[in-house]
Amino acid sequence: MEALFARLVEELERPRSLGAQVIRHLTDHHGLAREDIGRFLDEQLPALEEGDLDLLLSPLFTPKLSDQARIAEVLEDRALPAGEWPDWIRRLHQRPTLGQLLDDGGQAHRFALQPVTLERFIHRLRLDGSVGPDIAGLIRHLFTEPELPLLFAVARRAIWNTPARVEVLRRQLAAPHDAGTVKADALALLQLMETAEPENAADILGRIPAWTETLRQQIAEAGQPKMFFNEQVRYMHGGGRDQRNPAPDANATRQAELEFLGRLQTVLAA
Repeated sequence: MEALFARLVEELERPRSLGAQVIRHLTDHHGLAREDIGRFLDEQLPALEEGDLDLLLSPLFTPKLSDQARIAEVLEDRALPAGEWPDWIRRLHQRPTLGQLLDDGGQAHRFALQPVTLERFIHRLRLDGSVGPDIAGLIRHLFTEPELPLLFAVARRAIWNTPARVEVLRRQLAAPHDAGTVKADALALLQLMETAEPENAADILGRIPAWTETLRQQIAEAGQPKMFFNEQVRYMHGGGRDQRNPAPDANATRQAELEFLGRLQTVLAA
């Protein structure tokens, strides 16, 4: 597991831009001017109480699926039991593992990561997630190296907690697929499963018509000008000749979702 420890250190120590949410927290909660943020990170960040530190750094050290994929690249179908996590957190703290935050000017500010931040990161990586041999075999046999980490990360998620849901994933992976849609379809399926929480393939097939109808309506309505709230405003925009530009087009995303549902329907109905 030394490869896993090395990957954890690599991920925790990679440079992270502060981002708007963290900067807003520093200016609003700590009353800092933007030009004072760098000095605060160097001088006061290490002295923050545990709760304040977690609140400040949580947007930066809460793993996303992309982070889980980089860890899954090492673990693949293996699991690290939760009972072992405290020892890993202790090792990372004692090393010490150094966080690296980039301010507006791109200057790096390094600091020793504290247990509260390490615990947040480790506990949300799905290290205890496991992948059954059938799913792991499909992933290794049917997909190429660039796709493997993400697919293993998807397969390690908690939503695949019943045989019927695993069967949905198995059918999706085993179906003929276009190399250009493999990752997009895996992410779309995961989002569908985690948001709608369907019980099985039949449940999904029963709900697809309503989902597709909603998407078609949204696509049809997206290009239409919004209603005016009174006649004076309508007149200012050209009366019956509405001269406003259409709202930003979200149809590309909706169209992609619609196409995915069509592919999924074909796969699950086969």
